[in-house]
Amino acid sequence: MHPLDLLAADAAAANPVNLWGALGCAVAYSASLLATLDAFADLILARGDSPAGRLTPGVGLKFASKLVAAAIAVIAAGIVLALDDNWFAFTSLTIAFLVVVGIGLIVLMRHSKTSMDEPAANTGG
Repeated sequence: MHPLDLLAADAAAANPVNLWGALGCAVAYSASLLATLDAFADLILARGDSPAGRLTPGVGLKFASKLVAAAIAVIAAGIVLALDDNWFAFTSLTIAFLVVVGIGLIVLMRHSKTSMDEPAANTGG
């Protein structure tokens, strides 16, 4: 056997995928996902409750802080998975996170579009 083959086999045996780290990162991704969707829900509810459809400074701060915390957790978990060479978990969790956040953004956009159309319909008659 060639010395480079022995070195590669030794390196592969020394660095197995850290399943506990992947589980922790999956929890971080899911918590970030829930925080992001909760921020979107807060935004929808706050716009419906306020007279002009605007956010109060407190609700805006709450919305932004949830998104920032979610971004920090996702980036940190992504770095941990990348450093651990767990590309399968990194890719699948990132794709799932982006799909669900995309669906949340679509719902948010549809809600803001329908809420903007409602006042025009109410003033017509």
